[in-house]
Amino acid sequence: MGVFNFKLPDVGEGTAEAEITAWHVKVGDSVAEDQPLVDVMTDKATVEITSPVAGTVQAVNGEPGAMAPVGSVIVVFEVDGAGNASASRPPLSAPPTSPPQAGERRSSEATAPAAASVPLPQSGGGGAEGVGGGSSGGNYVFKLPDVGEGTAEAEIVAWHVKAGDAVAEDQPIAEVMTDKATVEMTSPVSGTVVAVVGEIGAMAAVGSPLVYLQVEGAGNMGGKSAPAPAPAKQPDPVAPKPPTVSGAPATGELRGPGGGAVAQTHSPLDTLKRPPASAGKHGFQTRPAGEKPLASPAVRKRAMDLGVQLQFVPGSGPAGRITHEDLDAYLANPGGAGQGGAPAARSSVYAQREGVEDVRVIGLRRKIAEKMQEAKRRIPHFMYAEEIDATELEALRLHLNATKKPDQPKLTLLPFFVRALVRVLPEHPQINAIYDDDNGVLHRHAAVHCGIATQTPNGLMVPVVRHAEALDVWQTALEIARVSGAAKSGKAAREELSGSTITVTSLGPLGGVVHTPVINHPEVAIVGPNKIIDRPVVRGGAVTVRKMMNLSSSFDHRIVDGYDAAEFIQKIKGLLEHPATLFME
Repeated sequence: MGVFNFKLPDVGEGTAEAEITAWHVKVGDSVAEDQPLVDVMTDKATVEITSPVAGTVQAVNGEPGAMAPVGSVIVVFEVDGAGNASASRPPLSAPPTSPPQAGERRSSEATAPAAASVPLPQSGGGGAEGVGGGSSGGNYVFKLPDVGEGTAEAEIVAWHVKAGDAVAEDQPIAEVMTDKATVEMTSPVSGTVVAVVGEIGAMAAVGSPLVYLQVEGAGNMGGKSAPAPAPAKQPDPVAPKPPTVSGAPATGELRGPGGGAVAQTHSPLDTLKRPPASAGKHGFQTRPAGEKPLASPAVRKRAMDLGVQLQFVPGSGPAGRITHEDLDAYLANPGGAGQGGAPAARSSVYAQREGVEDVRVIGLRRKIAEKMQEAKRRIPHFMYAEEIDATELEALRLHLNATKKPDQPKLTLLPFFVRALVRVLPEHPQINAIYDDDNGVLHRHAAVHCGIATQTPNGLMVPVVRHAEALDVWQTALEIARVSGAAKSGKAAREELSGSTITVTSLGPLGGVVHTPVINHPEVAIVGPNKIIDRPVVRGGAVTVRKMMNLSSSFDHRIVDGYDAAEFIQKIKGLLEHPATLFME
């Protein structure tokens, strides 16, 4: 058996690279001669590349959207006979760190790197032997433990170590987040980190490898070698490397079994002498009339999204081809020396601003986005607002704060709203409920577990005041302060962030005139006070100034009818406008 390296052929006159648009094979597939392998796109057309040999796919290079230089290896085959490359496979590099794509199966088998099950070759001066397979120690793989009942996967939100770091037992190595909480992962052993699996934002299945370590003793991988980190690429003193495109693997990397990278011999483009991308920063000039700028489809699309005319962007690639680096250089210094570019800004106040910052939505922010999207998708919201005269309520609040005992908390409006809720909800049990719409069951709760929408440094969270019906106004204030403080500090327990039956939301001093709160799925109602303002109102035929406030609310129209919602809010209004009734039996 031999190894055959298939390189991207010339797919068009003057074409130096092509964009991979679709793969028709994957690692492990058996292919016949002339069988379609991959579709690539040039400036002019999409070309189907077929296999020149029959064999088994050992590695593929580049995900859809990546740029592949002409002459670079795109597929490695195992074939009968000698092949066209060395018979020994190159060593596998670190496990893949890219997050799973939409629709990809997330499981222990799907996310575990191939290096954990495929022993690495020991031939050559490099490979795994120098990493962790030698006699000085063993290899240890730390797998993601069960981080919560019923949790199948968790999102990696932070790494505290990297390859090469020495770690001690119980030292924090990563933070992962489930649907309910962020959990800090600590190292079960002392050793040296060989590889970490997963970028920030990637999903890791429970039981899948998270960190590979070199440890003293036998480790827990038996005779298997730890995955070797990708060898450091030394600068080539003779010829510069072809540029890499954002989001694409380097031309010196191949995707091996499980998505790992294998080393690749230099492509013919390595010998091309190219000016650096920064050369275009010092004076952007318009091309001669009729000259079409050369750029890949990916670069053209990015330029179109940014509103940049490629006519003004100099190219540093072969035949003046414009790369992503050239586009970055243009955005960093639009207009250059003032030839053909944007006019110079008159002052810093009126300076044009360019560029787009791409921020990945991960961690709690992604959970919030998913939760809000799910709520709006599944729940037919309707909103109801009512005006409340809060003059007496505010007077009572100020009086209670002025006369409170030293051990009592300062009262805000929220404890009074929670007390009003627990007084009215027994008359409207369908509002204090959880709707299981998958099974068509409404769970009506006797206890009031009130969620308090809380803004934290990481985003919106909803800690829960449990059994609010059993707390007086002072106890309610203490519990609100405790659970919201835990959420803001990131120390809220899992049970403190789940199980609410109705939610109260408030924007505090930013309360606004009115708002439309989004229901905290799978609840069926949410209420939110707005700010109190002094307004002239007519009382007893005379105009007087009162402290007025709007109360906003949203309901699930599948469960709560408009009349019932209005009646519910009117009863809350009555209690708040006559606050003494909050404390009457």
